[in-house]
Amino acid sequence: MSPEDVLHDVSRESIEKLKVYQRLLVKWQKAINLVSPKTIDDAWERHFLDSAQISRLVGPHIKTVADIGSGGGFPGLVLAILRPELEMHLIESDQRKCQFLRAVSRETDAKISVRSTRIEDLEDDFTPDCVTARALADLPKLLSFCEPWVQRNPKLEAVLMKGAKTEQEVAAAHEIYDFQCDIHDSLTDPQGRVLHIHTLSPKLHTA
Repeated sequence: MSPEDVLHDVSRESIEKLKVYQRLLVKWQKAINLVSPKTIDDAWERHFLDSAQISRLVGPHIKTVADIGSGGGFPGLVLAILRPELEMHLIESDQRKCQFLRAVSRETDAKISVRSTRIEDLEDDFTPDCVTARALADLPKLLSFCEPWVQRNPKLEAVLMKGAKTEQEVAAAHEIYDFQCDIHDSLTDPQGRVLHIHTLSPKLHTA
């Protein structure tokens, strides 16, 4: 499957919304560092197609998604456009980035809830079925963010986009947590991996 293939069954309307999003990204990037400047000219593949590939891993049983450290909206806002049936919560502590996310939401009619807070300070007013993240933190840290939600929803899943050190991070996380993990090669980055994690629980350490 090529990177472009991730959009082969996506409606023309959704693709047009992604293109509106891309234009806004280029415009806002001049004032806010939403993505790495060296990737802006290749943003369609580096950010939009890269994020779109996770849609196939978010099953039809998933209703509510928490995208943590959303930044410029990758992957959460892309997923919201591709999967409008999802209840999407985008969690981002940078107020200017939150303004950008809301602007894209208005221009594309993407149904999202933007949470302007650090993940550690998030109020417990919703419980996701799935957590997504891209280029945020190492795997043990990401799973620690998921712990409060797992306590309320033991079936919580996570779809996490990782890089070249994926295997080492998975091994480190297994020292702290029990979980099942399917590792998928990224369609856009030869070194990238997409982790689909489920049955997550902290290990019980005994003295």
